[in-house]
Amino acid sequence: MPRALGLCPAVGSPPCRLICGVGSSQSQHSFHCNSVSSLVPPPDPPDLSAVMSEFWLISAPGEKTCQQTWDTMMHRSTNLSTNNKFNIPDLKVGTLDVLVGLSDELAKLDSFVESVVKKVGQYMADVLEDSRDKVQENLLANGVDLVTYITRFQWDMAKYPIKQSLKNISEIISKQVSQIDNDLKARASAYNNLKGNLQNLERKNAGSLLTRSLADIVKKDDFVLDSEYLVTMLVVVPKTSYADWQKTYETLAEMVVPRSTSLLFEDMESGLFSVTLFRKAIDDFRHKAREYKFTVRDFQYNAEEMKADKEEMTRLSTDKKKQFGPLVRWLKVNFSEAFIAWIHIKALRVFVESVLRYGLPVNFQAMLLQPNKKNMKKLREVLYDLYKHLDSSAASIIDASMDIPGLNLSQQEYYPYVYYKIDCNLLDFK
Repeated sequence: MPRALGLCPAVGSPPCRLICGVGSSQSQHSFHCNSVSSLVPPPDPPDLSAVMSEFWLISAPGEKTCQQTWDTMMHRSTNLSTNNKFNIPDLKVGTLDVLVGLSDELAKLDSFVESVVKKVGQYMADVLEDSRDKVQENLLANGVDLVTYITRFQWDMAKYPIKQSLKNISEIISKQVSQIDNDLKARASAYNNLKGNLQNLERKNAGSLLTRSLADIVKKDDFVLDSEYLVTMLVVVPKTSYADWQKTYETLAEMVVPRSTSLLFEDMESGLFSVTLFRKAIDDFRHKAREYKFTVRDFQYNAEEMKADKEEMTRLSTDKKKQFGPLVRWLKVNFSEAFIAWIHIKALRVFVESVLRYGLPVNFQAMLLQPNKKNMKKLREVLYDLYKHLDSSAASIIDASMDIPGLNLSQQEYYPYVYYKIDCNLLDFK
């Protein structure tokens, strides 16, 4: 079959590809060495201490055989990266028009699914609160850590049947992840409302005596109740002014009951005192107390209201505990589902882009490189040297990390070989 005659200007940007003779909708015989039927056992996971959680998923056309392409890569990248074959099954190729359109749709779907993976992972961290150090052990894919899953990737035939067209498979993934996204919004909204209401109540029961709820501090015996003439007031007095309070409280207004004050509670800065006086002296007492920087709290003892507040806090706390376990389990399951879907999208993109670039029959080797952090630039140079013949327009390497004024390459990294980055650093702790 004819080979590819042209390349797109940038991976993920609108394609400009020329492939002669790829017009039939039949599934082409595949000669690429990425099939899940391979009997070669997967290699052991890489040593995480020497490498990064960033992966480069690349593909290159088969030389005489795909194994030669792999052997060449292994030889040339010695000490630069940890490499694994990336298994992609024999997918249906379809027509050129479908592939070109699908390439752009998959780029958008890739970004969307990645965003959902990150949202689920980040919300897991939010829900675990003080146990954030346990987040990573809960973020698994198919029961294994993310690096192991990626390096031992096997296509899930049950979820994404390869007898389906590429477009159908992408639509299955899109619907699945959209459902996870919608469910997350609903569950997060319900849990956040519950958590917010509980925090508001807890906030009312904490903090300064000037603002906090007094319901859990005072008792019925602290008040003169059901009196037509007398009332008990609660006053916040700075600790430095205790002596002034004892000297002056009886004279802050007429008709203050002598020796009626009691210290009910104190925190680091202040104390809460009760004092009994006649009702008609309330306004004078408030005004004079303010001059001495004594703060009269607006509080009326109401046993039913106080009981209702305590019951509400108990109910919210119980509901939060009840929802916590099922929510964490849901997040674990759906993080795994979303992450697995994301890696399958990467596999689809590699397949589609490889056919569009390298032509038919399908003959390419997909490879997963985990760069050694110190040798990333050197690895990029080796890859360019190996594959620059695939695209004469890619005349030079541009280091994407270089700061070139007016030039933003972050979304348009282009190389003469098919390349997609997978970063397992999915959480942004602040």
